[in-house]
Amino acid sequence: MHFSKSVCSTLAITVLIGALSCARAVPSRSGNVEAKQRRPNVLLITVDDMNWDSLGVTGNPIPGISPNIDRLASEGMLFERAHVTVAICHPTRAVWMTGRYPQNSGALGFEAIDAEVPTLVETLADAGYYTGLMAKTGHVVPSRAAAWDELIPARELKNGRSPQLYYRRAESFFEHARAAGQPFFLMANTQDPHRPFAASEQEVAFKARDATNTGSQYGGGFPAAAVAYAPSAVPVPGFLPDLPPIRHELAEYYTSVHRADETTGALLRALDASGMADTTLVMWLSDHGMPFPFAKTNVWRHSTRTPWIVRWPGVVSGGSTDTHHFVSGIDLAPTILDAVGVQNLRGTDGRSFLPLFAGESQAGREHVFTQVDEIASGTAYPMRAVTDGRLGYMFNVWADGRSEFRNEAMSGLTFAAMREAAATDAAIAARIEHFVHRTPEELYDYQRDPDALHNLVDDARYAETIARYRALLLGHMKEFADPQRAAFERFLSGERASVRVASGAKDYFVESRSRSR
Repeated sequence: MHFSKSVCSTLAITVLIGALSCARAVPSRSGNVEAKQRRPNVLLITVDDMNWDSLGVTGNPIPGISPNIDRLASEGMLFERAHVTVAICHPTRAVWMTGRYPQNSGALGFEAIDAEVPTLVETLADAGYYTGLMAKTGHVVPSRAAAWDELIPARELKNGRSPQLYYRRAESFFEHARAAGQPFFLMANTQDPHRPFAASEQEVAFKARDATNTGSQYGGGFPAAAVAYAPSAVPVPGFLPDLPPIRHELAEYYTSVHRADETTGALLRALDASGMADTTLVMWLSDHGMPFPFAKTNVWRHSTRTPWIVRWPGVVSGGSTDTHHFVSGIDLAPTILDAVGVQNLRGTDGRSFLPLFAGESQAGREHVFTQVDEIASGTAYPMRAVTDGRLGYMFNVWADGRSEFRNEAMSGLTFAAMREAAATDAAIAARIEHFVHRTPEELYDYQRDPDALHNLVDDARYAETIARYRALLLGHMKEFADPQRAAFERFLSGERASVRVASGAKDYFVESRSRSR
């Protein structure tokens, strides 16, 4: 359901922020000087492919893995039930920029946002903000390049992985914003811990072709790195088997996690040096789960759950945690615009969670809807999920018993090790079979089974629960014009027929299998 901002909650927040109180959107890019000076700056820091539990503050046992991010959380609020909408780099950023589900922005996969759809950056630019983007430009810029005052591609930041270069460029950006006399919006994307991991064989291969790589996400070399952790000392997620090659690759991943923390620290030090930290809203989150099988590019809880931190001096209480409300990627743009006093985007599907900054309650945040449509290869693997505080229900449109799932997370050491072990380990073989082929429906009790190892969809004891979650998902699909609604309705009707799987400008067909109940 689409919700408008709560007038009462907005007034409560306005009292809290005092001099940073709301001023409505100004009519031109130059804006009204007084209104601009009253508005807070916004620093949006995103990391690439980092799991919820990879940080010290969220339970990672590796000593000193994320001191800068942990400190940021101690100075602000951590949202424990935060999720991105799509666990893929490009479409999740399109959701952030528009506050819309992918089907309503035009960016189901790696497409540009439809021209008529308003975005966060152009709205802030029109409100008088000095705007900047660091790295991930290929996943943000294609739709609204002209709205950014400064574009700093990944190749000018050593493939988006050099803390030192992030500091220098952020320092320069803050100086330019001050000279312009404008509040700033800086979206700083570090490309760690995305593959290739620091000091990995994949990184060696990337280095070999770096000079000739023209991709927007690459170039500029890589920072010197050595694996920082012993494989025996790293935690293994419960959704992966504990095998030596997997531990080896996880040690590389956590090395990249630590470097992402160093980049976060560099950005925050540059902000401190600018003297504008006290008037800056800092929002920090990951774009989705880790780039390993069973996480990225899927809709399990650990695929979309993100460590979302907000620091806003004088508004958000330091060291606070919201453990109750579900917040979603569709809510990012509405919340930032609400915080700076600019009208919400036209046609947004999300709503502001600004009242939560003050510790208030907000109705309608009992669950979250997530989805996948197209992956980077252009292949469609439509999936839908609804997740709440206990259960997660999934509908895999593409799972016809024949189609095979393939994604980037299957590269590297981990999936190869699983395949080798499957020859003599029936449990690992069964995990691979499920990952590659899935089933049309999945249901997990995340309180008892946090790693989604036991699909309950065929357990007769959960028949009423499944019916309830089917109805919840179908209602959501109807409300937000989901292109997979017809496929879901055919599945629910028990029809065995070829159904159209709509994804962007392409047509895909899968066979809807008869339901077991």
